[in-house]
Amino acid sequence: MVQDLLNATTLASIYVLFALGMSLVWGTIGILNFAHGSIFMFSAFIAYLVVQQIPLGMPAVIVIAMVSGALIAVAMQYLVFQPIMKKAKNPHAGELQLVIGGIGLSAIPISFAQRSTLSNPFGFSAGSFETQAYTIGGVIITNVMIIILIAGLGLGVGTALWIRNSKKGLALRALGVDPEVSAMMGIDRPKLALATMLYSGALAGLAGALLTYYFNSITSESGDTLLLKAFAIIILGGVGSIFGVILGSFILAFAEFAVLLYTNGSWVTAVSFGLLFLILLIRPQGILGKKEVRRT
Repeated sequence: MVQDLLNATTLASIYVLFALGMSLVWGTIGILNFAHGSIFMFSAFIAYLVVQQIPLGMPAVIVIAMVSGALIAVAMQYLVFQPIMKKAKNPHAGELQLVIGGIGLSAIPISFAQRSTLSNPFGFSAGSFETQAYTIGGVIITNVMIIILIAGLGLGVGTALWIRNSKKGLALRALGVDPEVSAMMGIDRPKLALATMLYSGALAGLAGALLTYYFNSITSESGDTLLLKAFAIIILGGVGSIFGVILGSFILAFAEFAVLLYTNGSWVTAVSFGLLFLILLIRPQGILGKKEVRRT
């Protein structure tokens, strides 16, 4: 039982790292980035290509994946998302174009990785890092799990506190509430948007590297699977709520493990969609989300 709880918590920490960046971008600068999953995958893929040539350890691999994710996300923002928003007739049309643009962007790195790997799983087995397992009171925990737990919970709580208490965090929250008024108050939206995308991409790269170490390998399509789960997590916790992302990640991970334990596992994928539909019916704004107030 304790082992299952630990495994579910580890998986939830991965979900936090992945969904955190996606939620931050969506809740503050209004971009629902459907290319987030491909950033996650391709960052790990770039690190994999490097490891094939140089047997690096985990710290170097993580840095490569995070830098790659950050650069890819910033490039997407600067070359695609920002021009779309400037040319959009209105915010609603811009949001739709951003979604379509993100879906189109995601296909490019996925196709490249599929062709390079022949759609086979890839990992960091050529690196110098070795997984070590420790047994504490009959519970098995590995060094990879410890790193995932520290990174996921630490960055999740740290980001939530930063958004809530810092001046830059307040500026991002203001952007999410009213971009026009924020601009009148002197908030530089393009600059904050680039910084937010950079952080989001770095988190995606970190999640990609850690999940690859945890499962020993991932595939070119792994990002798409996580993207759907992240979407459910964000809706479940509440769009714009970082603590909601943490809560939603744990609810989804524990629900999936419960289904896995008491069934043959075929219903695990349906759990995220079931929770999504349930929360939309009962509380559309999410567990920790707030109702939108429209002033006339």
